Amino acid sequence: MNGNSIGRRLILTSFGESHGKCIGTVLDGCPAGLELDEKDIQKMLDLRKPGQSLVSTQRKEGDVVEILTGTFRGYTTGAPITMIIWNKDQKSVAYEKLRTEMRPGHSDYPAYMKYKKFNDHRGGGRFSGRLTATHVMGGAIAKKLLEVTLGIKINSFTSQIGKIKMEKEFTDKMSKLIYKNEVRCPEEKTAKKMRESILNAKKKGDSLGGIIESITTNVPVGLGEPIFSSLESDLSKAIFSIPSVKGIEFGSGFRGSELFGSENNDLYAMKRGKIVTKTNNSGGILGGISNGMPITMRIAFKPASSIAQKQDTVDIKNKKDAILQVKGRHDPCVVPRAAPVVDSLVALTIADHALITGTIKPSL
Repeated sequence: MNGNSIGRRLILTSFGESHGKCIGTVLDGCPAGLELDEKDIQKMLDLRKPGQSLVSTQRKEGDVVEILTGTFRGYTTGAPITMIIWNKDQKSVAYEKLRTEMRPGHSDYPAYMKYKKFNDHRGGGRFSGRLTATHVMGGAIAKKLLEVTLGIKINSFTSQIGKIKMEKEFTDKMSKLIYKNEVRCPEEKTAKKMRESILNAKKKGDSLGGIIESITTNVPVGLGEPIFSSLESDLSKAIFSIPSVKGIEFGSGFRGSELFGSENNDLYAMKRGKIVTKTNNSGGILGGISNGMPITMRIAFKPASSIAQKQDTVDIKNKKDAILQVKGRHDPCVVPRAAPVVDSLVALTIADHALITGTIKPSL
C-alpha cells in the first residue's frame, strides 16, 4: 500500500489496522516552537471516538494518544511527530466469516483481489473508519497551528441526515452548538429529528447517510498551487480519504450549474478597507487559489455498508452465491463522528499550503 501519506511540506503518514495492536500517525514538517502536549490532541480525538452514544458503534475505545517523538519541554522541535493509540476493544471473531463472504458496499472484494487475500480483513483492516483517528491526531496539531499563527477557524457540522436537513444557514454564533448533541448538528430541533431517524434505521438493521458542511474563516488570499495542486484539488483528495465519502462541492456547487453567470458571479466590494465579495458562490476559492472569503464545502457520505439485514453476496472461496448477515458493532450512521475528521483534513491541507507559500514559517 503506497498511498499512506498526504501533503508536501506538512506530511501526514498514517499506519495501523482496525484490529491490530495500534494505529498511529507521523506528522513531518510541523514548525518548531508550537506549544503542544497530548491534551491538545486528546481533546479533538474525544470528539470522534466510538462508544459515546446510541447513534454510533458500541465499540468502546478510549483512543488515548501517546506522543513518542517530536516534542521537548512542551514544544514541537521541528522533528517528525510520532503519535500512537493502542487498540483495546477488538472483537475479531465477528469477522471470521467475512474472510470469504464479501460485504456488499464494502472494500472487502476489491481488497481481497488486489492484495491476494493477504490484507487484514478484521474490522475492515486498513479500510476501516477507525483509521480516521490517525487523521485527527495530525489534524489537531494543524488546527492549533493555524489558530495560533493565522487566526483561522474551522467549523464542520452535520447539516443533513437522510432526508432531514437543517432549516437555517450556519452562523458563527452556532459554532458553540455543534457538539451539544450526539449528531453534531447546531440546530437543536433538527438534531432531535436526525437522532430519531438514525435510531429508527438501527432498529431495522439498516443505516443512513448524510452531509457534513465545513466553513473555514480568516483564510489569507493566495493559498493554492494551480493547476494540479489547487486548493480545491488538495482539499478534495484529503476529504476523499474518509471512508463513505462519495461527493464534495464548494460554494454554490452543483446548484451553481442551474444559475446564470450574472447570478453566480461574486461581485467585489470594499469593507473596512478590505476587498471582499458580496456573495460567496465560489466557496472562497477562485482559479484554485484562496480569495480571502470563507472556504465552504458540502461533503456527502453514503450509508454505512455494514448493516444487520440479510443481503445477497458471494462466497469467494467456494465461488457460489451466499446470504450474509453482518455481525459485530457498526455505526448506523457515520456522519456524526465525521465532523472532527473533516476539520482535521481541512486543517492539514490549509496548513500545508500555508507552509508552501511561506505564510507560516518553519519555526515560530
